Amino acid sequence: MRLVVQNEKSGTYAARRRPPRTIRLRPARITRLRAGAAVLAAAALVSGCGLGDDGAQTRPAAGQQPPRQKSAADALDSYASRLRAQHTARVAAAKRWGLREVPLTAPPPPAKKPRIRTRHGFEVEGHREENLPPVFTTVPTRHKVVFLTIDDGAEKDPAFLRMMSELRIPYTAFLSDYLVKEDYGYFKRMQDRGAPLNNHTLHHPYMPALSYARQKREICGMQDVIEKRYGKRPLLFRPPFGNYDRDTLRAAKMCGITHVPLWNEEVFVDRWEYREWDRSIRPGDIVLSHFRGKDDWKGTMPDMIRRFLHKVTAEGYAVARLEDYL
Repeated sequence: MRLVVQNEKSGTYAARRRPPRTIRLRPARITRLRAGAAVLAAAALVSGCGLGDDGAQTRPAAGQQPPRQKSAADALDSYASRLRAQHTARVAAAKRWGLREVPLTAPPPPAKKPRIRTRHGFEVEGHREENLPPVFTTVPTRHKVVFLTIDDGAEKDPAFLRMMSELRIPYTAFLSDYLVKEDYGYFKRMQDRGAPLNNHTLHHPYMPALSYARQKREICGMQDVIEKRYGKRPLLFRPPFGNYDRDTLRAAKMCGITHVPLWNEEVFVDRWEYREWDRSIRPGDIVLSHFRGKDDWKGTMPDMIRRFLHKVTAEGYAVARLEDYL
């Protein structure tokens, strides 16, 4: 064996040569040495001392220090710094948008998605036998999260986009083409900021009054519009007014829909409305609102979001992304 020096040609350190001698190792010691060599090899890889193309060990030139590698502590500190910066930005955004409290942050999405079933009483004939998309108002979860969904597309308020981006509030849009086509670009900006765009039919009709063929045109036609304008066919469909029949769900399935989320609460600028008798929010509830402004409401979409966030935050709920649970 010979001592490996940083730069043998410099002569700074001389390699000491010793007469060769025979060393006999016990099997246990050989095992320990092999394990030690493996550890050293791994350490060399981690520290950046790898092998060159010719198999020779690569090292910095004389007088240079090896590049400092980030440790686990460095990574943890960097992550904590990002969290602090995000929280500081969220606190400032909450103050800027007139919120009483900073919105709570949702937990990470579940690694295993919950099983979504049709709510009891919301089934149609042959629902299970035909494997029709589930119709539901709440997602099974023990976490105190709710899901914000917004329908149709009538109001196109730029302040709403800024507010949701700055506060980092997730939501899902269900769009109808007869309203969206006035400004497809607005909803592209919405998509670019992370909001999923889903199907709410072409013309927002009362679906049970239509034949199967017409219902299919309404749903598949909107699938085509969203794919053409936004690059992806949706998996979620919400029937207008929440009304549907067996043909609605059969048509939705034929058009590639996998889930039909309705809602358990609805929020307006000036009030909440509830499906349940006790007028309470539950973990996993889907909340409905609409793209509306002062022409229809006594306020703006940011006013509606303030009312929504004041209640859910005060009751200890965070807002999660619906698609992360499906």
